[in-house]
Amino acid sequence: MSTLKKRFADLNPQKMANLKVAALCFLAAATFWVLNALNKDNYTTVVDFPIEIIFDEEEFMAVEKLPNRIKVEINGNGWDLLRKYFKINEAPFLIEINNPSTKNYILTSDVRRTLAESISPTGLVSMVTDTIKFNVDKIVTRKIKILPDTAVNTLAKNHRLVGKMEIDPDIVNIKGPTSILQALDGVLKVSLGEDKINKSFNKILPLESPEAFKEFLTLEEESVHIKFEVIQMLEGNKRLKIKTMNFPNNVSLASDIGTVIMSYLIDERKIDELGNFEFEAVLNYNNRNREDSTIKVQVSPKPGFLENIKFEPEIFKLQYENP
Repeated sequence: MSTLKKRFADLNPQKMANLKVAALCFLAAATFWVLNALNKDNYTTVVDFPIEIIFDEEEFMAVEKLPNRIKVEINGNGWDLLRKYFKINEAPFLIEINNPSTKNYILTSDVRRTLAESISPTGLVSMVTDTIKFNVDKIVTRKIKILPDTAVNTLAKNHRLVGKMEIDPDIVNIKGPTSILQALDGVLKVSLGEDKINKSFNKILPLESPEAFKEFLTLEEESVHIKFEVIQMLEGNKRLKIKTMNFPNNVSLASDIGTVIMSYLIDERKIDELGNFEFEAVLNYNNRNREDSTIKVQVSPKPGFLENIKFEPEIFKLQYENP
């Protein structure tokens, strides 16, 4: 590059002027040649021709992006082909479909004649694309059930839902393409906007379609009222005396442990009732595991307000004496 610059620098003004004239002559000749070539007919090329699929958008909706170009081979004047190749001022070819939900494709051979007429004076040689595929569904209105989106940690640790959630409205009308509505499977989940809930819940929440389907669906209602009561389960433990039942005379416990620790969760509203019970750790010989000669602890009585009952120890080994 430095050598080339040096050579140009060594040229006198007259030689530089001659070079500029030669360059301009070459450019002018090339331009005249291109213009002359473009004025000629009988050129053939393959182009991506713009199309637009149209249908009754009150009755149908595309659930995927519609194709907007097809490949065709055309013949004609150089200028016309250049405009079509570079898509300059090309209005799309309109393809009207009366019932697009019954068939998801159209053969280009079915529109060839109309397309050939619309691109005149350019001639249509062949349809390179043989099939135009699309995905259009009929728009319908369906009733859908509203449910809260309850994840694993919706409620705080050791908290429980009391009764049923009140949801108003619990069923709403939703409008959209059939395939999208089928994907919802009849249920629309509503985010509670909170997790680890530890108190009663009473909120009006926005009712929205799932993010992936928002552009397709229309809901009749804008909000939903969700209400429910939450109670806390308190942790507790008791030391229980062991009571054996139905033991033969020659069977006893292999250990001399006399008590069992019972841990549990109790409904906070029932804590006062706990004092009304005398609990025992029952070992019933009739419930033994015959294969390994063990027996599991059971509590008596067992009120319904106790949950997650565990024992330490939980299993006892039996020992047998010769009769």
